[in-house]
Amino acid sequence: MTTILYEHPLNETIRNFLKLEQLFKQVHYCATQDITLNHQVFFTALFTIVDTLERNDIRGDLIKELERLEQNLILWSKSPEVDNDTVQQNLALAIQLLTQLKPNQQSWWQLKEDKFLACIKQRFAIQGGSCLFDLPQLSYWLNLPKETTQKDIQHWLALLTTVEKSLTLVLKFLRLRAVFENIVTESGFYQDSGEGVLLLRIRVNKNEKYYPTISGNKFRYSIRFMLPCKETGKKYSNQETHFQLARC
Repeated sequence: MTTILYEHPLNETIRNFLKLEQLFKQVHYCATQDITLNHQVFFTALFTIVDTLERNDIRGDLIKELERLEQNLILWSKSPEVDNDTVQQNLALAIQLLTQLKPNQQSWWQLKEDKFLACIKQRFAIQGGSCLFDLPQLSYWLNLPKETTQKDIQHWLALLTTVEKSLTLVLKFLRLRAVFENIVTESGFYQDSGEGVLLLRIRVNKNEKYYPTISGNKFRYSIRFMLPCKETGKKYSNQETHFQLARC
């Protein structure tokens, strides 16, 4: 069965983690493509990553999550039912990332001090201001040899490696916290307690003509299934609804 996966965070920390995860996917995808055609997406995503790291205590949140993961991995390593080699590999990675995150001065801060990035970012902050006729310096950079632009891109992304690897590890184990269960509702509406839940993951058959909208917090959440928007706008689905839910 082919499904569509929907995810919804139930606190601000996980919301920032998911946002950063998507932005990292965007910059890496653009880095493998023709940057002259993808520069707007690339730089918009890169600047948003830096702004998110600067405005939120992502480093502190990642440290807390990695320390919690380290403790759990140590406990799991004592169980005879787990793959100890895999546990030890992830434990070593968690400890390594913690060591790299704990210093106050992080490598990604160099992106704030990069003169080229600082110059073009001012225009990207203006709606519609990132057109090439407004940014001759960007045009110049885009027309440098491909080896030069790729070297710059890889240097910028390398400064974010510790944050990205930490984020990937934390989200991987968060998603492994719960398995999917089949749920059927009669009216396209479902609600439950959010106690202990950080992330909702919902799978819906790709052939179904509805999608979930989720609202809630750590105390309680609700899932309302909607019909695709037509001329009449949003409309609730009142039919029998089948989906899979993982409470992570």
